Amino acid sequence: MSKVTIHQEADIMVITVNNPPINAGSIEVRQGLLKAIEQLTSHAQAKAAVLIGGGNTFIAGSDMKEFSQPLAEPHLPTVIAAIESCPKPVICAIHGAALGGGFELTLGCDARIALHDAVVGLPEVTLGITPGAGGTQRLPRLVGLEKSIELICSGARIKASEALGLGIVTRVVDSELLAHALELARSMIGSKSRIRDMQTPQAEDSAVLAASQKALKAGKRRPNVQQAIDLIIHSASMPIDQALALERETFQALRFSTEAKALRHQFFAERKLFKALGDIKPLPLERIAVIGAGTMGSGIAIACLSAGYQVILLDQNPSALANGVKKIEDFYASRLKSGKLPADTVTAMLSRFGHSTEWPSIAQSDLVIEAVFEDIEVKHAVFEKIQAHASSHALLASNTSYLDIDAIAAKLTDPARVFGLHFFSPAQVMKLIEIVRCQASSPSAIATGLQLAKRLGKTPVISSNSFGFIGNRVYAAYRRQCEMMLEEGAYPEQIDRVLENYGFAMGPFAVGDMSGLDIAWGMRKSQAATRNPAHRYVNIPDTLCLAGRLGRKTGFGYYQYDALTGARSVDLSVHRMIEEASQAKGITRRTFTDAEIIQRVLLVMINEIAHLATEKVVSDVTDCDVAMVNGYGFPRWCGGPVFIAREMGMDKLSSEMDQLEKVSGPGFVKAPLAAVFE
Repeated sequence: MSKVTIHQEADIMVITVNNPPINAGSIEVRQGLLKAIEQLTSHAQAKAAVLIGGGNTFIAGSDMKEFSQPLAEPHLPTVIAAIESCPKPVICAIHGAALGGGFELTLGCDARIALHDAVVGLPEVTLGITPGAGGTQRLPRLVGLEKSIELICSGARIKASEALGLGIVTRVVDSELLAHALELARSMIGSKSRIRDMQTPQAEDSAVLAASQKALKAGKRRPNVQQAIDLIIHSASMPIDQALALERETFQALRFSTEAKALRHQFFAERKLFKALGDIKPLPLERIAVIGAGTMGSGIAIACLSAGYQVILLDQNPSALANGVKKIEDFYASRLKSGKLPADTVTAMLSRFGHSTEWPSIAQSDLVIEAVFEDIEVKHAVFEKIQAHASSHALLASNTSYLDIDAIAAKLTDPARVFGLHFFSPAQVMKLIEIVRCQASSPSAIATGLQLAKRLGKTPVISSNSFGFIGNRVYAAYRRQCEMMLEEGAYPEQIDRVLENYGFAMGPFAVGDMSGLDIAWGMRKSQAATRNPAHRYVNIPDTLCLAGRLGRKTGFGYYQYDALTGARSVDLSVHRMIEEASQAKGITRRTFTDAEIIQRVLLVMINEIAHLATEKVVSDVTDCDVAMVNGYGFPRWCGGPVFIAREMGMDKLSSEMDQLEKVSGPGFVKAPLAAVFE
């Protein structure tokens, strides 16, 4: 079937794009559109045209797979130029989404009509590039410089109603899109209304500067954000053809950059996640019980309520339950006060919320999520209660970060319904969720976990049951390597600064202080009996904990924290503790370069990921990049450790890993590195 079809509705030509599932603007679509416009120009009976998408959407973006290779003609600007040059009006009818090149195509048309639930946007900046088919030049002519900077630099999607208010679309309708579009087309016969002929509205320099600074800050000052701002500003002073040529040149240069390639890698890695189980059907899921009303349990309850589920929060401690309920109510009260949620939505969410100290209250739940204290005996006792009171058809999930879920499942009569749902704190905010497949977990249980993640708006990765799963295991290896560098000559603030400058949300020592150093200390103590005494072990974190320096909650950890502001500052007494640790081991301290710190961190992450892949903890190694970006603050524009390894190539990676093995000492095991290239 042709990707673009045409038919006549009396005197109007209807041009339909048929390239499911998202009608991506591929080479075949561009060729079809150009041919259709040529036919419109020469067709005597056709007085105007309506351009519409087949299926569920208009054009929800370009074909991303084309971006890593030279683009074939006709390019999208050629198609848009043909629409603008055509003497007959072309009206764009938008349903679903018009994103990226799809939205730029609509801006080349003479008018835009949209269904009420349609969305439009230019997300290119989030992929390391800029709009390349006129978005930075036509949008400012409609909405002005400041609003264009906001929309383009954030990659925001806006609803049809907002687009109407901004003058982006001409009309919004509730139904019968094609019929209304035909009516609009007939009203415009004999006229053209090209955005390119408009002037960008005047703007105060101070307002443009403020919008630019805000966009740069939100965009982490990435180079393509600045380039997008520059292009938008050119729309007010540069002739449009010159500005369009510059925009295209910028787009073409950026799409071959390492940063854009890294962001595309992350895009495709995330896109495949929900396809992991193919045709396996999830179980119906509407009622969820959350066991444990602490910070994690209340956060999980909020996430589920916000996704439209019925939620029962259970905690046998009345005081703990009251605190958890208050956190949930306070959260929605704050959203209401800030205007982020309307009153009727908050009322509806809280109407689906129940809480109890009694186990029978979970009997009607489709899924029970355990979120209690991280102790295996405590969890065994909780699951015994869950099994006694939950429906025999309910799925049972543990939110553990490290513990053996197979050991939990083994004590239950039906281990097939048990799996892991590792949320990240705060659960209502963090995107990552690890879905843990136990030895006996049924495929439908894992499929249901994926469906839950999708409805919650989470980014899921699937892990086999293994200590630390994916993210915490990689993070633990990365943290240990940073602790080794402390022994060898670095200081916490240097390592944190270098990694934060690289793009990490926080350095490992600031993270440790925030979460509490006693958490990792407890894990190390639980492993002490099985630790090989011949392996290198850095005792600096233990020394801090023994001194009562547990992080922010005690006012001291790797850093000192101001009691009023919470601001962190360097603590020279920590320097002395580190120096004494080096001296006790006979280590001569040395200076580290920023590049060396980054290199060692990236290499140890890659090595641990190779171990995970070799041990079949992950089925697709790129899931590890998804986990590190969405759960551990790894800079998205760097792609992830797997992407970096593949850019390095096997020879260079293996050579540098040999050096890391030497400096890391006993206990470091070089993984089969081929696993990260598969």
